[in-house]
Amino acid sequence: MGYQHRPATPADLPAIVDIYNAAVAARTSTCDLDPITVESRRAWLDQAQHPIWVAHTDDEPDTVTGYLSFEPFLNGRPGYDVTVDLAIYLHPGHHGRGQGRYLLGEAVAHAPKLGARTIATTIFASNEPSLRLFRSYGFEEWGRLPAVAELDGVAKDVVFVGKRL
Repeated sequence: MGYQHRPATPADLPAIVDIYNAAVAARTSTCDLDPITVESRRAWLDQAQHPIWVAHTDDEPDTVTGYLSFEPFLNGRPGYDVTVDLAIYLHPGHHGRGQGRYLLGEAVAHAPKLGARTIATTIFASNEPSLRLFRSYGFEEWGRLPAVAELDGVAKDVVFVGKRL
């Protein structure tokens, strides 16, 4: 199965929110504890400083199966403009099928066009599939923050990974 991507539109927000809320419920990739709403994500999309992409399969171009966002690094302070923070979320039915690999490859290729010289992100230490994916693209562990998050009474370590472009 092949994947493609395109810029996200307001019509994609329900699918984006469903995918994100599945991650909230799974407790594997976000520190949000409660589901979000389409309305709460509208400003995020409308005011994005960097691209937000939705992914779809070659055979179902109208079905959003994942999304990627390039985010300002550390609250967007201007000195950090050479670094982008990357977020990738996949529909649960598309985990382990190559979509994350596709999106990350496209992001690494596109980031220099945004003026980025570095890509960085945080991943739960317990999320080995995501850590493996990022390592396969040359991302290195730049730090580990022990027990900085707690989800349902479970302490979570966060791994800070990055790649110079």
